[in-house]
Amino acid sequence: MKKIADPVLLTLSQDKLKEAMPVEGQTEDRRNYSHLEAFARLVCGMAPWLELGEAEDEEGQQRKKYADLVRNCIRIATDPTAKDYMNFTEGHQPIVDTAFLAHALVRAPGELIDKLAPKVKQNVIKAFKSTRNRKPPFNNWLLFAAMIETALYLLGEEDWDRMRIDFALKQHSQWYLGDGVYSDGPEFHMDYYNSYVIQPMLVDIIDQVCDQSSDWEEMKDEIFKRATRYAVIQERSISPEGTFPIVGRSIAYRFGAFQHLAQMALQHKLDKNLKPAQVRCALTSVIRKTMNAQDNFDENGWLTIGLYGHQPELAESYISTGSLYLCATVFLPLGLPETDLFWQGQEDWTARKVWNGSRISIDSALS
Repeated sequence: MKKIADPVLLTLSQDKLKEAMPVEGQTEDRRNYSHLEAFARLVCGMAPWLELGEAEDEEGQQRKKYADLVRNCIRIATDPTAKDYMNFTEGHQPIVDTAFLAHALVRAPGELIDKLAPKVKQNVIKAFKSTRNRKPPFNNWLLFAAMIETALYLLGEEDWDRMRIDFALKQHSQWYLGDGVYSDGPEFHMDYYNSYVIQPMLVDIIDQVCDQSSDWEEMKDEIFKRATRYAVIQERSISPEGTFPIVGRSIAYRFGAFQHLAQMALQHKLDKNLKPAQVRCALTSVIRKTMNAQDNFDENGWLTIGLYGHQPELAESYISTGSLYLCATVFLPLGLPETDLFWQGQEDWTARKVWNGSRISIDSALS
């Protein structure tokens, strides 16, 4: 995590991210968005670890260092006078990455909301609100608008927009297909967007705001049941070697494809047939396999486009260097204390068990 994070956080904390970060991609306009992408997506994955807070041991001191670093980066990213002031206002892409930054705050309110200086908090609020003048497309982007409003609610803003949240929640309920899977808008796509965006944001939005409306409260159990089921599907898609099916859009997000499984482990929402240790071993196998490639990073430590090494042909037109930092969401379980069952013992994951001839529980659909 630190190897991925350091180039972004160290340069941004010095107000030099735009100067230092390369922007690899197919179209020149991605330079307008890539820096906010890198920072927001990175801290979205780091946030639960930061939220564990300072402690006297070595890791606790590292958390303090990185939390201070991230708060300083938030200060610079939202300061209109800074060179690294991020683009929150031009184009539609900033709706996406403002939402990932908002998700980071939702995941670490103690470290990334409560400890912000008052002026910085006001700059964050202003930046978040500035995205309201653009309409998100009729797909998973509805959740980006809803996540921004959820963060505004946690930031103490009285005018957080309930309608943006209500529309996203109820429309995704209409897009539920069955067996733990949502379509991305009216049409289904076979890809990892249920993990990149849809399920993690649905779960965290409903968890934060359900007590604000009785109809939201009624939706919570179903959202979590579906999320638990989808985590089972994700775990069973990890091969004995730590590889996974290369299908759909945005495959260059690497192991960010397993954000949802990581989040269910973090929140202790795994199915009863999934042991926390087997999820840890499965996710670790994916990370190790992916990081075995020699050219995942350039000579200065920035991520390169690809899944297993530098494979720029795997980039859609909207992919650039900053986009890749969604991979950091696989690190969500680092927010679990060392005493948690997630960290205890070794356990083969489902595919490894079955292809070794071991017995496993039969899989069944969520009715």
